[in-house]
Amino acid sequence: MHILSVNVGQRTPIANAKASGITGIYKTPAAEPARVTALGLAGDFIADTEHHGGVDQAVYVYGTDDYDWWAAELGRPLAPGTFGENLTVAGLASGELAVGDRLRLGEVVLEVTAPRIPCVTLAARMGDPAFVKRFRAAERPGAYCRVLREGPVAAGEAVTLEPYAGPRLGLPESFRDFYTKAWDEAKLRRHLAAPIDIRSRAYLEELLAALPAQQ
Repeated sequence: MHILSVNVGQRTPIANAKASGITGIYKTPAAEPARVTALGLAGDFIADTEHHGGVDQAVYVYGTDDYDWWAAELGRPLAPGTFGENLTVAGLASGELAVGDRLRLGEVVLEVTAPRIPCVTLAARMGDPAFVKRFRAAERPGAYCRVLREGPVAAGEAVTLEPYAGPRLGLPESFRDFYTKAWDEAKLRRHLAAPIDIRSRAYLEELLAALPAQQ
């Protein structure tokens, strides 16, 4: 595997999306190596900081295996950065990843924390009001990552996948469970045992605390 493209977005107006009318989802390949910090790629704009960004969703990674599937599904080629990812990785598929897996890219080390959950901004970006439902049905979410070690990244850099040593919570499973209304204690504890992102952890801990006490 290798980095096909390093993508950054600028502050851009967008219609039919968030109330602010501003987004950073329109990402294009960077001409020069970009520095990865604990809060993401230097120079990359994040509009909705309530739901995106932060130390546990600092970098969004999407693979060419998923891009190839979407190109066939949509009947058209898709340029790197179309889904708003920071890193487009050749030879990677969402289905191969689990929370806690690590990606080594030269000096940089990333840890997978969560699947990407689609929103109206993605639908507006794709020009399809139904795209959130299509993205959900496809179960090819890509991976949000935290940064364990900062450094520069550039297209062509080799990518090494190091599987998580604990029980595997695959990204497709985590993605499906996000939409469930049937959380039980076992499922909650399974997610909480993985190194999930802080937003998800807070939500699931609330659900666990609200469960009826065992008799």
